[in-house]
Amino acid sequence: MAEVDSTGTVPPLEYLLRRSEKRTASVFLGTSLGAKDDEKSARMRLSMKIRDEYRDVKTLPAVLLAQQPGPVGPARSQIITAGPQTESIRLIEDIGRNGPTHATPNPLSHPQSTLSQALIRRKEAREVKPDYHPPWKLVRVISGHLGWVRSVAVEPGNKWFATGAGDRVVKIWDLASGELKLSLTGHISTVRGLAVSPRHPYLFSAGEDKMVKCWDLESNKVIRHYHGHLSGVYALSLHPTLDILVTSGRDASARVWDMRTKAQIHVLSGHTGTVADVRCQESDPQVITASMDSTVRLWDLAAGKTLTQLTHHKKSVRALAIHPTEFSFASGSAGGNNIKKWKCPEGIFVHNFSGHDAIINTLSVNADGVLFSGGDNGTLTFWDYKTGVPFQNAEDIPQPGSLEAEAGVFCSTFDQTGTRLITGGADKTIKIYAEQTQ
Repeated sequence: MAEVDSTGTVPPLEYLLRRSEKRTASVFLGTSLGAKDDEKSARMRLSMKIRDEYRDVKTLPAVLLAQQPGPVGPARSQIITAGPQTESIRLIEDIGRNGPTHATPNPLSHPQSTLSQALIRRKEAREVKPDYHPPWKLVRVISGHLGWVRSVAVEPGNKWFATGAGDRVVKIWDLASGELKLSLTGHISTVRGLAVSPRHPYLFSAGEDKMVKCWDLESNKVIRHYHGHLSGVYALSLHPTLDILVTSGRDASARVWDMRTKAQIHVLSGHTGTVADVRCQESDPQVITASMDSTVRLWDLAAGKTLTQLTHHKKSVRALAIHPTEFSFASGSAGGNNIKKWKCPEGIFVHNFSGHDAIINTLSVNADGVLFSGGDNGTLTFWDYKTGVPFQNAEDIPQPGSLEAEAGVFCSTFDQTGTRLITGGADKTIKIYAEQTQ
């Protein structure tokens, strides 16, 4: 029904259409109806918002004012006092008043503008640069095993190291000369885990035969067995201060043992796939496990329960490496971004080590911040642990008599000085790499 004014006449049709347009424009913002009024109100709102947001930073504080380069005369002082923030504000206000078609040239695009220089300096300060690490070179190849070399451990005195392989034998080698000192037989399947106690004359070994053995290095005999795993044992780690060892394997569990009494203290259950690696450290979380179910778990050793579950990996996690001095660790799996660094104790993700596109079987890190990753296809990468930047790539060359497919790297460890790296592979050999200091 048409509106009627006080005189009883109907308003003109043009007036009614205009008012209807305004109402429609107010309901459906962004239409072309009433565009001039909308632009005016938008400029006003933007101007008020800019004033309220930036009025407190239109002048630089005295401390920042004193840091500005160049002579500070009256004119210069006025420019500095206004500061780069004011230039930005004036630019935005001009856009608000005149619209984008009448905006003044952007002073920030000038390479010598104060704001652009400050942003560049701030970005450079924020970027962490990798440390220099000398390149690594293959210095020795040791033969002697008759199967894939699956585990390696260096003794605390740095005089010898032990290896375990698919030939079911644990061999002791002189670290300086590479000569075979001793062979320990007793396992009936592949030896997958080794550890030398820093506080006892003990060597611990674990294998796919479900056995965990404690060897007395004074008599070179097995003095204890730890029974409990339902399938093959894939990894073994000693606690640095407590008389306990932790083993993990194909039964999707990690087990905590009393070293002396052989009693099983905890069964760390929760993983749904093979627990491929386990690491112990002195501070909480004292136990870290990596599993084929694509997760990493941090454990409360006292309660035997999971503290944190890390689900960032997309494929099976096969390797862990704890930094000897920094409270962090790295984990390795398959696929893109397959090596990740984590901060303890919460398990906070730090960054990826991107570029080693292979199934990562082993990780090792030394106190100088060199992380080594060995792949299933024989590729080797050395990384700066702090930044995740690779500084050297290499290939594991199969020894004569081996197939090209036998180039995989299965295990690795740095010696106690961190200047030598020992790896074991599918060509049945042990390779020692050293830093090139010259």
